[in-house]
Amino acid sequence: MKYIAIDLGLKRIGLAYSAHKDLVTPLPAVIRKNRNQASDEVRKVIKEWEVDAVVIGVPLGGSSEEEMKRRISHFMNLVAFEGEIFYQDEAGSSLEAENLMKGEIKYVRDGRIDSISAMIILQRYLYKERQKS
Repeated sequence: MKYIAIDLGLKRIGLAYSAHKDLVTPLPAVIRKNRNQASDEVRKVIKEWEVDAVVIGVPLGGSSEEEMKRRISHFMNLVAFEGEIFYQDEAGSSLEAENLMKGEIKYVRDGRIDSISAMIILQRYLYKERQKS
């Protein structure tokens, strides 16, 4: 199964890919100009990597969970992805990504941290799936 993880933000969309259950690679982030441009770019990445499922980070259990799921659903409708979509708790993933990058790209807003955050989200999801089997 091939996965793309999405860390959906208002300015940048972090992306990560996995075709193996134990190897996740961050991809270049999408710099969001508007939702149509962003959804087109995400659709191209999904098609290029022949993705079966999308894992999207969402703040689970928080007061904003339903609103975020609604926004994510709207965005994924624009992407027109027909495979499976899974939600994964993203709590702390951006902070964890920043800690991994400490000293390397501090305060550079080019999307690398967003894609590493997506990588962490996908690693969490795949770990959870391995625990089930």
